[in-house]
Amino acid sequence: MHIPSSPTANNRARRRTTLEDIARHAGVSAMTVSRALSNPDAVSEALRTKIEQSVRKLGYFPNRSARTLASARSHVIAVLIPSLSNVVFTDVLAGIQDALSGSGYQVLIGNTRYSDEEEETLLNIYLQSNPDGLLLTGLKQSESVQNMLATSGLPTVSMMDVSDDPVRLSVGLSQYAGGYTMTRHLLDKGYRRIGFIAAQLDERTYKRADGYRQALHDAGLHYPHREVFVPEPSSIALGAELVGRLLAVAPDCDAVFCCNDDLAYGVIFQCQRRGIAIPGQLAVCGFNDLPASAWMNPSVTTIATPRYRIGYDAAMLLRRVIDGETPIPAGVDLGFTLMAREST
Repeated sequence: MHIPSSPTANNRARRRTTLEDIARHAGVSAMTVSRALSNPDAVSEALRTKIEQSVRKLGYFPNRSARTLASARSHVIAVLIPSLSNVVFTDVLAGIQDALSGSGYQVLIGNTRYSDEEEETLLNIYLQSNPDGLLLTGLKQSESVQNMLATSGLPTVSMMDVSDDPVRLSVGLSQYAGGYTMTRHLLDKGYRRIGFIAAQLDERTYKRADGYRQALHDAGLHYPHREVFVPEPSSIALGAELVGRLLAVAPDCDAVFCCNDDLAYGVIFQCQRRGIAIPGQLAVCGFNDLPASAWMNPSVTTIATPRYRIGYDAAMLLRRVIDGETPIPAGVDLGFTLMAREST
């Protein structure tokens, strides 16, 4: 089955931005830039703002590492993930830790909390420590983060998705294809009025939704009023609330695709409270195949993602790049598995 691809952005490496580059861009002296960065109160607010804009635009960060030789290694790998409580990312971290065990590398773990600003702050801090490499979650970063990555020249592997860019290192699965495949499963089972509920609206959620929409478009069955998107953190309780919202505007839904398993659990519990038979009146499916999904009553149809392997393979790929290899292909697609269970 052909699954349409989803575009991704390119990211090209260039030389590290210097203090002099910032000075030229801001139209001031390098000494003024240095003073503004080390002692912001020593310059006017207008000048400080101008210099800060140049810093963000050019992706500058100070290098405070004592290791000045290009061949020197810090034996540190920085890892940026969006959550330390979500089992999806604790599984990824377990794979990273096992891949680096006994290698001499230390791991710096940063929790971005699904925030571009927090990711930018953490990356700026970590780059000052001159890590040997970076493991990054996802393919979509803010312009400031992209600039810092490009100017640092730091070996970087993106996790959880697979880039179309032939030189961008990535290990994961096609979130878009996962969304398409799940929706196609529902269609093949005879469901025609399929809703979609989503929370914690990160790039992976949007790509799953894109796959869902494309599958429905291909079948001539896409109706936007059957979609419910909220930015709040995902939870079982939120799933119970969102299915209520969905059924209030689209009471004829015969299936609901939840962007993750937490929401699917909440949908099932709410349906049981309301006396809605699953799957007789409403089929329910999720994404990620969390441990409880096989043991729910009914058991949950979902997409199993290779989270541990993503972390493990990404760390191993990064080690190879740090050692001077040029991996081919740059993108590693570990795929996914449709787990068809009782809920559909």
